[in-house]
Amino acid sequence: MSNVYNHRQMVPSAPLSSRVTELLDALRAEFDSLNQETSNMRLFKDEYDQRVSSQLNEIQAVQQSLFELERAHHKIKQQYEEEILRLRRELEARGGPPVPPGPFLQQQGPPPPSQQQQMPPQLPPQGQQPMPMGGGMPPGGMYAGMPPGSAAHGGGPSGSGMPGGPPIGGEQHPGAYMGPPGPYPPGAHGQPLTPQPQAAGIGKDRKPGVMTPTQQQQQMAAMQQQMPSRHTPTQMSRNVGSVPTSGGPIKSVVANSQLADLDPDQVPANLKREGADWFVIFNPKAPRLLNIENIHTLDHTSVVCCVKFSHDGKFLATGCNRTTQIWNVSTGNKECVLADDNAPKNGDLYIRAVCFSPDGKYLVTGAEDKQIRIWDVARRTIRHVLTGHDQDIYSLDFSPDGSMILSGSGDRTVRIWSLETGKEISKLSIEDMGPKDAGVTSVAFSPNGKLVAAASLDKMIRLWDVASGQPLQRIDGHKDSVYAVAFSPDGQSLLSGSLDKSLKLWDMGRYGPQGPQREIVQCRSTLHGHKDFVLSVAYSPDGNWIVSGSKDRGVQFWDSRTQNTQCMLQGHKNSVISVAMSATQTYFATGSGDCRARIWSYENLPPSN
Repeated sequence: MSNVYNHRQMVPSAPLSSRVTELLDALRAEFDSLNQETSNMRLFKDEYDQRVSSQLNEIQAVQQSLFELERAHHKIKQQYEEEILRLRRELEARGGPPVPPGPFLQQQGPPPPSQQQQMPPQLPPQGQQPMPMGGGMPPGGMYAGMPPGSAAHGGGPSGSGMPGGPPIGGEQHPGAYMGPPGPYPPGAHGQPLTPQPQAAGIGKDRKPGVMTPTQQQQQMAAMQQQMPSRHTPTQMSRNVGSVPTSGGPIKSVVANSQLADLDPDQVPANLKREGADWFVIFNPKAPRLLNIENIHTLDHTSVVCCVKFSHDGKFLATGCNRTTQIWNVSTGNKECVLADDNAPKNGDLYIRAVCFSPDGKYLVTGAEDKQIRIWDVARRTIRHVLTGHDQDIYSLDFSPDGSMILSGSGDRTVRIWSLETGKEISKLSIEDMGPKDAGVTSVAFSPNGKLVAAASLDKMIRLWDVASGQPLQRIDGHKDSVYAVAFSPDGQSLLSGSLDKSLKLWDMGRYGPQGPQREIVQCRSTLHGHKDFVLSVAYSPDGNWIVSGSKDRGVQFWDSRTQNTQCMLQGHKNSVISVAMSATQTYFATGSGDCRARIWSYENLPPSN
C-alpha cells in the first residue's frame, strides 16, 4: 500500500560546521582585499598631499622672489629718479629750464599700499603647514620688526642720526644718530646725539640728528668701511628775504652759500684742499684767506656729543657714552678718562656737555641723568655733584671770572651755580612758553659776565640779566628750534644756529658793552648754506671767523666781517654735533655721530692782490 503523500527520500546534508567555515573564509578573503585596497589608497593620498605641499612651497618661494624683485626695482627706480632730479636742479642752477617734480619726490605722505614694505599674503596649506624655504622666516615676513629708520626702510645719515639724537640725531638730534643718532631735547643719542623737529619727530629728551646706540652700531658697521662721500648734499635752502624780530620787521642781509653744490672733482686745485678722508672747498667768489689741515683724529667707542678746548688751548675734552675724555692737543694722546663709578650701570649715560674752568683746574660735565659733575682735573675726582634739573643737561658754560657755572636743560630752565660751594645761585625759568616745548638747548655767558643767552626748542632766544635774574628780551626770528648760541668776543653780537638750516647774527643793541645803538636786539644778517640742521656754532678768538657744524656732515667757515662763506669742510661720516675753537691757537675741533672727534688747524693767509 502506497503512502497517500509521495515524499522524496531525504538525503543527509554536509555537516553544519563545514558550511560555516567556508563562509568565514570567503568573508576573510573579501576583507583582506578591501584592506589592501584601502592601504593602496592611503599611500596614494599621502603621495598626493606631499606633492601638493611641495607645490605650495614652490609657489610661496616664487611669490617671495617676485616681492623682493619688485622692492629692488622700486628702490633702483627711485635712486634713478633722485639722480635725475639732482642733475635737473644742477642744470636749472646753471640757467637751464625749470625742474619738473619727479614721481617719487612728490610723495609727502606714506607710500601707497602697493609700495609699502609688507610680505605677500601666505597661501593656506593643504594637509600640513608648508615650511618656508631657506630655513624659514620670522612671523610677519622678512622685514618684520624693523624700525622705520632701519636700512631696509631707507635709513641712513641723510635721514639718520642720528647719534645722533643738538644731537644728531633724530632723532634723533641731531645722527646718527645719533639718532640721533638724535638734545637731544626731543629724540635720539648723539645730538644734544638730534626734538626730531616736532615736524621732524623727536621726543622731549633728545636733540635732532642723534641715533640710538643700537642704530649707531648698525650704521657704523657699514659706514666704517666707507670713505666720506666726495659729493655733498644737493637739496639746498634758498630762502632769501627780511627776517622779522621781536622789534618788528627790519632789513637784514641774507648771505647764501652754494659750496655744498660743488663737485670737488670739478673745483680748481687752488680752491680745494684734500686729505686721505676729508676735503675742503673754498668759495670761488671770495678771496681765499684760510688754509685748513687735519691735525688729529680721535676715535671713540660711541657718539661724540660735545667737544671743548681748555682756555690755555693745551687740552680738548670730549663727551660720549658714560665717559669724558681729555686729550693732549699737541700729541693727540689721551690724557685721562673720567667716569663716575657711582653712576647707574644699566643703560646709556651720554655726556651732553663739557666745559673747562678758565684756570683749567676743573672740568664740568652734564649728562642724561640730570646731574652736573665738577671734576678736579689734576686729581681726577669729583668735587661736587649739582642736582636740581628735572631733565637732561644739554649745555654748560663758565662765567668769565670762573666763579659761576651756567647750565641749560630740557626742563625749560637755566640755572646758575657756585663753583666754590656747588649750590644753586639762581633759577631762570621760561614762563612765556609758546605752542612748542621750550626745552633749553644751548646757553652762554656774555664776555663781560653780565648777560645770559639761552636757545630753546620753541624757536626763541632769551636774554637774562645775571645780577637780578630778570628776563630782558625774547628774540624771535628763526623758523624752527634754535640749537646753538654764542656771543662774539667783543660782546656786540650774538650768533645762533637753528633747525631751519640757517645761522643768524644779532646786534646786541643797548645790551652790548659799547652802548645803546638800538633799544632791542635785532637781526643783522642771516647765513644760508647748510643742507640740514645747524647743530653747533662757535666764534674764533679774534671774532673774525664763525664755524658751524650741521647734520649734513659738513663744517662751514664764515667771515663775520662780510658774512660770506670762506670754505666748506667735509670729513665726518655723520652729523657734526659739536664744534669748538681754541682760545689761544688757530685750532678748532669737531665731534660727530661717527664716533670720532677731530682737531683741525686753520691758518690765516695774506690776502692776494
